[in-house]
Amino acid sequence: MALSIILIFFIYGSVFGLFFNVVGLRVPQKTLFAQNRSYCDTCQRTLTWSELIPVVSYVFQLGKCRKCGESISLIYPTMELATGILAAYTFYRYGWSRELLFGLVLISLVMPITVSDIAYRKIPNAILLFFSPIFFVLRIDALGDALLGVLVAFGLLILIVVLSKGGMGLGDVKYFTLLGFVFGPLAFLLLFFLATLYGALIGVIVLQVKKTGRKSKIPFAPSIGLAAFTVFYYGEAIIQWYLSYFL
Repeated sequence: MALSIILIFFIYGSVFGLFFNVVGLRVPQKTLFAQNRSYCDTCQRTLTWSELIPVVSYVFQLGKCRKCGESISLIYPTMELATGILAAYTFYRYGWSRELLFGLVLISLVMPITVSDIAYRKIPNAILLFFSPIFFVLRIDALGDALLGVLVAFGLLILIVVLSKGGMGLGDVKYFTLLGFVFGPLAFLLLFFLATLYGALIGVIVLQVKKTGRKSKIPFAPSIGLAAFTVFYYGEAIIQWYLSYFL
């Protein structure tokens, strides 16, 4: 029974992954409600239902639009698959619990922001503002810890922005600040460390693969999102290991 429910979470997660792709690509362009149905970004043709099956449609169409033949961005199946896996794993790890709801909301925040930053190097304020009151409700029972997380996050990031003379975008600052509220001060510090670590590793890989210069801009939101998931699933264990090993 549990396996079937995990599969259901994967399927529904993949479907929502398709929607998160749309949100991440359209919100920065303010075209989210410009057209009700999904369409090809190149030829603007409205897609049929058979072209909107998460991951499967991409595979059977060989990654190309049926009409114009233009390649479909790999970001679509990647995010659909990743969202499905994350949703299924969240249920597998937490079952029917408050943490399950928290995790699904976190996934819903991270995925469209990741898409947006990859596509446009933007973290839309609209997405952050939409999820802020939701997390406020989810954290109402630990509001003091959440607000302290905001102070720690905002203070640390503003200091970095000042010392680096604008080395970090304000979108990243806002995103980190919201995550400071979500996770609280101690977990946020771990999140920030992991995000910078992941960012450095991803940066090295991208520079090696693309053979671009060091001044090339690499989206930071994917690293922040990966760090957020790491802390959500394993943060407490990592912190306990660190405290027991080093203190």
